[in-house]
Amino acid sequence: MVNYCSGPQTECLNVCTSGSATSCEECLLIHPSCAWCAQEDFGQARTLNSRCDFSQNLQKRGCDDPFIENPRSGSSLLRSKPLSSKGSGVTQYDVIQIYPQKISLSLRPGDQTSFEVQVRPVEDYPVDLYYLMDLSLSMKDDLDTIRNLGTKLAEEMRKLTSNFRLGFGSFVDKNISPFSYTAPKYQDNPCNGYKLFPNCVPTFGFRHLLSLTDKVDRFNEEVQKQLVSRNRDAPEGGFDAILQAAVCKEKIGWRKEAYHLLVFATDDVPHLALDGKLGGLVHPHDGQCHLNDKNEYSAANMMDYPSLALLGEKLAENNIFLIFAVTKRHYVLYKNLTALIPGTTVEILDQDSKNIIQLIVNAYNNIRSKVELSVWDHPEDLNLAFTATCQDGQPLTGLRKCADLKIGDTVSFNITVDARGCPPKGTRKGFIIRPVGFKDRLEVSVDYRCDCSCTYYTKSNSSRCNSAGTYSCGMCHCEPGYLGARCECEEGEVDHQHLSACREAEGKQVCSGRGECSCNQCLCYESEFGKIYGTFCECDDFSCARHKGILCSGHGECHCGECKCHAGYIGDNCNCSTETASCASDDGKICSGRGSCVCGRCQCTEPGAFGDTCEKCPTCPDACGTKRECIECRLFNTGRLADNQTCQRMCKDEIITVETLKTDDSNTVQCVYKTENDCVMKFTYSEHANGQSVLTALKEPECAVAPNAMTVLLAVVGSILLMGIVLLAIWKLVITIHDRREFARFQSARSRARYEMVRFDPSTLYFFYQNYNETVLL
Repeated sequence: MVNYCSGPQTECLNVCTSGSATSCEECLLIHPSCAWCAQEDFGQARTLNSRCDFSQNLQKRGCDDPFIENPRSGSSLLRSKPLSSKGSGVTQYDVIQIYPQKISLSLRPGDQTSFEVQVRPVEDYPVDLYYLMDLSLSMKDDLDTIRNLGTKLAEEMRKLTSNFRLGFGSFVDKNISPFSYTAPKYQDNPCNGYKLFPNCVPTFGFRHLLSLTDKVDRFNEEVQKQLVSRNRDAPEGGFDAILQAAVCKEKIGWRKEAYHLLVFATDDVPHLALDGKLGGLVHPHDGQCHLNDKNEYSAANMMDYPSLALLGEKLAENNIFLIFAVTKRHYVLYKNLTALIPGTTVEILDQDSKNIIQLIVNAYNNIRSKVELSVWDHPEDLNLAFTATCQDGQPLTGLRKCADLKIGDTVSFNITVDARGCPPKGTRKGFIIRPVGFKDRLEVSVDYRCDCSCTYYTKSNSSRCNSAGTYSCGMCHCEPGYLGARCECEEGEVDHQHLSACREAEGKQVCSGRGECSCNQCLCYESEFGKIYGTFCECDDFSCARHKGILCSGHGECHCGECKCHAGYIGDNCNCSTETASCASDDGKICSGRGSCVCGRCQCTEPGAFGDTCEKCPTCPDACGTKRECIECRLFNTGRLADNQTCQRMCKDEIITVETLKTDDSNTVQCVYKTENDCVMKFTYSEHANGQSVLTALKEPECAVAPNAMTVLLAVVGSILLMGIVLLAIWKLVITIHDRREFARFQSARSRARYEMVRFDPSTLYFFYQNYNETVLL
């Protein structure tokens, strides 16, 4: 790769002087560091591009400051009201949650400028909650459960906000074949002939039943009136209902100054765009409101189901947070949908909806604990790069969201803007930055600094150009047929003695073999592939690296054989993105701390780690520690994640509780840890083939029973006595063995003595007797 300078250095190729600039405007487009000298007597007469250089070099070469054209990018505040701290009350309609509210940017192509955005979710902000319920037959037990939902839900939500309103709607599916039963006998009662539940109401697409109101008793009354219906196939028409609830703002009653929560409760999968073709519906959804006088969806049998893109667009337009409340067996499907629809979360709904209140509260807390910026009407020629600074104060490059926030926390985002080119003169563009789900927004207007002030003094047929050209910004632009710094030559005049002026070096081809030498200057050939340029026609804009056949991958400009990448991209062919948002795991770490983000994708470096963000790693040293926190908060509501309301967000793994833990499976990791009560908790961690993590844990920790004090005392005393008895028995045994040996010796000696007396002769016996008598007399 050629080492292009971005400043006045001598050891690399100067990107300004090596460019093809023949005017001030062209010079400004080469590089944001390039400047133009409009001084008439500056530079060598024969050099066309010597006026374009770094401003420091121009000054050294004698160009006076007033003649140097070098506009810079910048920003200015147009509206900057301070952030609010409370949402409800008399100031409700003046609540400010984003700062600033309006700015203006002046951009020179390639010259970045930055500005800071602050966001603070205020305390006690109003909440509108619309409960959208699946009333197909399988949801009958759920309907029974929520008949008094309004009162209980209002009590819980008023702990979080003093201004709460509740609405209600229901859906089933399109009343056409093959989605519903259409035979005449099923028109009034689609449950006709169904033994388990023989009576139900006719199938309908969507019904708006109760506009948002603070009178929660009306919610209970409306729910009491409802009856379930029946459709034929398993998927439901819920996405039709979601879109109508989002776009029919007046009928639903969404307030501008409120959080908009749309709870979507179902036990099955949804129909998607193109499914309608099965029923002959070929017209795509138009994204408009179609509620009739009865507040029923009138276009259900005329248009296809909405696409995910349309759904996400309309939810974002109306600042609606969508909460999927779905049963466990469909959790993974809806979890995948949240990645495609911004501002969406998913929670697991019990089979009979008993946990619906806690589910809504958890989802609300989860939504309020994070801030994510979205960009609207983004001009294609602008690059935006985000750096988030969350509550820990550490800048996170490439991220545009913060999580684990508390109400009242202020987070900031540094946004860098870079223009890639110049639109037609007089063009003004703009875009909007808005936190997902907030009504607040930052309006950004953009104008482009692509013109030079010296062009205001342009003069055609100027005497400075021998009346054969236009004088502008210090140089002449010759009429056709004339050449030279002052248009002093006519085309075709060739001085063979000065052809060396058209050679880059001795021995090189004239004009690099890609042009003709005329009037001591190179005239470069035209090429069907692009532009050939340079003092010696040595450069072009098409001989650069490509990716998948696209020059510089479409993310850069080709300059003299090298790709100059746009902001946010690097590499020889600019195919590598520096964006790291796609590498952020749920805990906010890049690649879960087990890898590095390369070209927008995680490359896992920790042995055994895998997954899109290296989040799966059964064999990692910290695997047990990471999953332990989920076991603690999900099963026992303890541990680090129990208090900051991140358990439901960070711990989505399936947890199975058992009485006895199997440890003979070689594909599972055995984990053991000690609880606060000195008990031992055991669980196993494994990854299924579908990529889902499964934790199998004991229902309760194993705890040792503390011994009784009296039992311990008796055991000690008994042990001492036992040891004494054992020692006495051993002593007695040793003495007994010893005595028996001595007695055996005595018996043996006595036997020998008798034997010897028997062998004495009479004379010996007499002698012994004599001696004995004498001894006795003495």
